Amino acid sequence: MKIVLSPSILSADFSCLADDVQRLENSGIMDIHLDIMDGHFVKNITFGVGTIKSLRPHTKANFDAHLMVTDPDELLAGLADAGVNTVTVHKEACVHLYHTLETIKTLGMDGGVVLNPATDYESLKYVAQDGLLKKVLIMSVEPGFGGQSYLPMSTRKIADLVKWREENNFEFIIQVDGGVNINNIKTIIDAGATDIVIGSAMFKDRQIEKNVEAFRKAADLR
Repeated sequence: MKIVLSPSILSADFSCLADDVQRLENSGIMDIHLDIMDGHFVKNITFGVGTIKSLRPHTKANFDAHLMVTDPDELLAGLADAGVNTVTVHKEACVHLYHTLETIKTLGMDGGVVLNPATDYESLKYVAQDGLLKKVLIMSVEPGFGGQSYLPMSTRKIADLVKWREENNFEFIIQVDGGVNINNIKTIIDAGATDIVIGSAMFKDRQIEKNVEAFRKAADLR
C-alpha cells in the first residue's frame, strides 16, 4: 500500500502558514493534517473553519481534519464548505458515532475514527462493515499537545489493528499520530500503518524541504 506523509500544520509558523503549506506541496507532500482543538475535549485551542477556508486557495493538497472537540457534529458542514477532504472524529467524543460518520459521508467527505492510547478498536466493527469507516487514526500520544514522545505500546496496537482488519476483510486506512520522528517512522510503517502524521519534526529549524527528504529516506520512500 502507498505510504502517505501527512505533516500537521499545528507545528508550522502561523505568521506564514500559506507559505509553509506551499513549501510542503513543492516538496511533494499532498496531504495536510489539520488538528482542531476546542479547549474542552483537550486543553489547547488551535484554529477553526475560518483558517482552513482561507488556506484552501493556496494548495491543492488533501485536507485531513482531526477533530479534538467535544461536539464534532457542529463543525462538519463548515469543514465541507472549507474544502476538507477527510474528517476523523474521536470515538471518545461521539455519542452517536454511526450518525456522525453518516453525516460526514453525506457532506461528501471521507470519515474516520480516532482512538486514544487506551481505547480499543473492536467497537468499530459495525461502522466498518457498513463502509462508513475509511480511516482509523491511532493516537500514539495522549491528544492535545505537540512534541510528546511516542508511546511504544502503539506499535503493537497498530499490528493488532492490521490483523483485525485483515480477519474481517475491512478496507480502512491506518493512520498514526504522535511522537513520530526519523528514528521510529520505519518501525511504525513496518507494523502496518500507511498514513503517518508528522508534527514538530517536520518543521524543525524551519528546514521543511530538508526534513521532508530526511523522512522519505528514513521511511524507505526514495
